[in-house]
Amino acid sequence: MKCEKCSYDSEENIKKFGIVLCRVCAVFAPNEPEKLEDYVLVKADADSLEPFRKYAKLRGDSQKLGMIKKALKGQHVSRVPFGYEWDLRQKILIPAKNSREIEEIFEEFLQPDNNLRRLSVKHNFSVNGLKKILRNFAYVGKVKFDGQISEGKHQPLLSTTLFNHVQNKLDKIERKK
Repeated sequence: MKCEKCSYDSEENIKKFGIVLCRVCAVFAPNEPEKLEDYVLVKADADSLEPFRKYAKLRGDSQKLGMIKKALKGQHVSRVPFGYEWDLRQKILIPAKNSREIEEIFEEFLQPDNNLRRLSVKHNFSVNGLKKILRNFAYVGKVKFDGQISEGKHQPLLSTTLFNHVQNKLDKIERKK
């Protein structure tokens, strides 16, 4: 696909409001369709943009790489999960005062008479918030980022057996839908 602004031909080109743009042109493109059409009319030379393609990292690329490296080392890279707090000195997750509630939630979820809605009301979470807790690998001492699961440096709050039983029940619920 050829960029409609600079004619750069690449499989990485993207569509924005139906207009094909290379990644460099897309970074500077306006976010309103009317203005985007005017932007594309002012043609750019693909060769003059080559230094940007060659040397400039696009926004977020270097940040994501840093987060991947951090996760592979077992360091948590997102918001602090419910039941943990951040130890600023050691830069790791540590169990918070409410950490016992995590194990209670997981154990209660496995009870035959409990469901996501009832449990979310009891613990004051939305159903989706509760699902995020029940799917969070941090509770078994792991770090999941960008599809990769690594051994974390923090203390787990749950056994992997309990976590896996909950995952099986969640999978069964999702298959029913």
